[in-house]
Amino acid sequence: MHDVIELFHLYKDDVYRLAVSYTHSVHDAEDVCQTVFLKLMEQNELTPGKEKAWLMQVAANQCRSLLRSVWWKRTEPLEEDVKEENLFEQPEQQDVWECIRRLKPKYRIVVYLFYYEEYTVKEIAELLHISGTAVTTRLSRARRILEEELKEEV
Repeated sequence: MHDVIELFHLYKDDVYRLAVSYTHSVHDAEDVCQTVFLKLMEQNELTPGKEKAWLMQVAANQCRSLLRSVWWKRTEPLEEDVKEENLFEQPEQQDVWECIRRLKPKYRIVVYLFYYEEYTVKEIAELLHISGTAVTTRLSRARRILEEELKEEV
């Protein structure tokens, strides 16, 4: 297994981007990342070559737990200036990302994992503990919503 520090440097940005896209909050994403890598330190052994998948799955689980928590539901979001140009290498896709950010979390996360992280439907289903059919349905609904929003902006 890789060293924890090495895995942190390899995958911290991926975990962070997933958390930001899921929680829609820089501060919550930072908390999720910290928790994910603390859990990694507690992990005795990971399957070689599956470290990123494990980290992304733990991050998705942490985000879902956070969004379901009573504390989070009772808080008011701060107006945050999330700098997507720092998160994504293609600033020309800013309009599309702005529409993606407005999707419900269950749609936003599958779009992010499919298009930005390039996971397959099967891999997303495993990461999120949902069926492949649910992933496909969410992607389809998200595409429809995005298509309508992007048409309105043009």
